[in-house]
Amino acid sequence: MSLNKLNPLDFSQPSIRILHLTWFAFFLSFVVWFSHAPLKPLIVDTLGMSNAQWKALLILNVALTIPARIVIGILVDKFGPRQVFCGLLCSSGVLCLIFASSQTFEQLALTRFLLGFVGAGFVIGIRMVGEWFPARQVGLAEGIYGGWGNFGSAAAAFILPTLAVAVFGSMGGWRAAIASTGVIAIIYGVFYYWRARNTPKGSTYFKPKKSGGMEVSSKKDFYLYIAMNIPMYAILGVLAWRLGPSNIGLLTQNLVYLMWVVLLTLFAFQFSQIYRVNKDMLKHGAPEHDKYDFKQVAVLNWAYFVTFGSELAVVSMLPAFFLETFTSLSLAEAGMLGGAFAFMNLVARPGGGWISDNFGRRRSMSIFIGGLAIGYFVLSQVDAAWPVWLAVMSVMCCSFFVQAGEGAVFAMVPLIKRRMTGQIAGMTGAYGNVGAVTYLTAYSFIDASTFFMIIAGSAVATFFLVQLLVEPRGHMSEMMADGTLQKIELT
Repeated sequence: MSLNKLNPLDFSQPSIRILHLTWFAFFLSFVVWFSHAPLKPLIVDTLGMSNAQWKALLILNVALTIPARIVIGILVDKFGPRQVFCGLLCSSGVLCLIFASSQTFEQLALTRFLLGFVGAGFVIGIRMVGEWFPARQVGLAEGIYGGWGNFGSAAAAFILPTLAVAVFGSMGGWRAAIASTGVIAIIYGVFYYWRARNTPKGSTYFKPKKSGGMEVSSKKDFYLYIAMNIPMYAILGVLAWRLGPSNIGLLTQNLVYLMWVVLLTLFAFQFSQIYRVNKDMLKHGAPEHDKYDFKQVAVLNWAYFVTFGSELAVVSMLPAFFLETFTSLSLAEAGMLGGAFAFMNLVARPGGGWISDNFGRRRSMSIFIGGLAIGYFVLSQVDAAWPVWLAVMSVMCCSFFVQAGEGAVFAMVPLIKRRMTGQIAGMTGAYGNVGAVTYLTAYSFIDASTFFMIIAGSAVATFFLVQLLVEPRGHMSEMMADGTLQKIELT
């Protein structure tokens, strides 16, 4: 296989087989994660939920993924993608079965909150694909992985309403439809463990020198890293307030206070771990061969906040938006039209990775985020007077820029520091969920038009941040077990 060309249909190549095994694992994690979104009317009717309770469920679904992606990033760097993906799929499959059998809103809320952990599956494949593909191909390979995996939310929107109504029956059918996704996830988790490998034969799986926090290269980067952790805890604190007695009422005021104390404690613990990992660097500096610019990570975090964060928020509300805006649509039709946003993942995310590989990392990301801002502004104008076909076309055009931007972000992530790819991907992925919780929390207070305008505004701000990115060039260095340095080409 050429260093410059990647043929995703060449199954004679072990790397291609790993790519397809891994994107399908990620695809299933997204089916499980968003299995509830297209079934809103059936779930709401069965349990007599209010609209506020449903919006709370949407927020809870993405909340735990914020810390989960950090945890999974650490685990995958330490134990390897094969083991971690198997464990994640099997455990989330069990939680999916519990969600499907829930009898009260409180049970739904708890299990949906815990199911947010499955959204961390994305991080695992980023490290796996980064191990199997060279720098010249990694953007396209990561794009195929992310794009076809993210399509799981669209597949859920297309398939599950029909499965629930036509196959299993109208009211209780949603339970069987959701449970079936859990069973499949468990089976495939075992299959993935059997068939996947962490690295090609003869390759070294580099592990972090220390676990518990990311290594940085300077005092400035240390303080920036601490600052970048604050929004992840802050948005969870806002979520606790939103679920409190003065808002949705799922938590008592004492529980809200307890949540805030827990979050402050966790932040203090995280700070201690980051200091422990970096205390030698703070005293003596980092070796020249080990240095990297954490600013790159921070900019990618915010870029993913506005790209993937907005996608998660939009796919959560879009089927209901179509159903409520265009009242002539059926549940299945609204689910399929809502799935149009995620449908573009099939081409847009690989396309974004390929463009980033070939036409410059910063330039391509700037174009995608600029297009995203315009796309969301257009969506803010959609109302019942629009033809349905025009609304769908607007959704798909906007989603192209959103998902191409995601592909461009993760075309860069594996090129920063190989042995910490899981942690960098985990933090970047977590910021996607910070974005989702932020946008969905805003959505719980406002109408859809204002919701889309807020995303557009945040995209404009991110466009200027992206100009701080530096193109990765030359090579990165990693220390082998015998103390020698290995150079990994970035061009």
